[in-house]
Amino acid sequence: MLEVSVQGKALSTEGPIERAAHFIKEAFNIVALTGAGISTSAGIPDFRSPESGFFNDPETMFLFTSWGFAQNPRGFYEMGKRLLPLFLNAKPTKAHLFLARLEKMGRLRCIITQNIDGLHQKAGSERVFEVHGNLRKGRCTGCKKECTLEEISRKIADNEIPPLCDGCKSIIRPNIILFGEPLPEGVFLEAVEELKRCDLLLVIGSSLVVYPVADIPLTALEHNAKLILLNRLPTQYDDRADVVLQMYIEEAIVKLQDVGGF
Repeated sequence: MLEVSVQGKALSTEGPIERAAHFIKEAFNIVALTGAGISTSAGIPDFRSPESGFFNDPETMFLFTSWGFAQNPRGFYEMGKRLLPLFLNAKPTKAHLFLARLEKMGRLRCIITQNIDGLHQKAGSERVFEVHGNLRKGRCTGCKKECTLEEISRKIADNEIPPLCDGCKSIIRPNIILFGEPLPEGVFLEAVEELKRCDLLLVIGSSLVVYPVADIPLTALEHNAKLILLNRLPTQYDDRADVVLQMYIEEAIVKLQDVGGF
């Protein structure tokens, strides 16, 4: 590593990619926090980017609230009918595979994800805390009976919108957390305990504006963990991070792998 001296103080000329790779190689209790940005190259739209954010449309945002779904479940599923193929056909990205590799190397303890697409599991990751739920199953809003995504998809394909429970005929909803609903308490508390033990928090593709997930970096920092932020847009924690990689995620992952030999 090249060093220069300014007024007698050694300063590293190491770039942010090299610094990030160094921190990852030095860490043995990494926790990753992932948001929608990690899955955009898999064809799944993100939610908040200025150009293409899914929630830039107020009506769409409303349908993803608990009261919006209750008032207009048909509108929710009409929108879902357009989006569901994107989730069903999506394949893990280089970033998903990179995290799975770190887990197999024994460096990554777990992934905390805001995503509902299941791509971390498809990539081979085993310890994944899905704090916003997932699309793998749904449940009846009446009798609470669970059903699979395949069952829901079949009903939607048959134009049963919204899909109804075969038993009590109440509306089925996916097992995702809508705005206005609490996070699954057990899952979130277990994730927080992992943060207290980590030595590096690697945030990938999250804008860090949705609470309580937006507090996760603060928890890690309070327990003396290093913080790497990889996101195309700035976040509120940029000035507190050890490394900020404000670039396209896939590009950054390729460079990290080349430099770090992961």
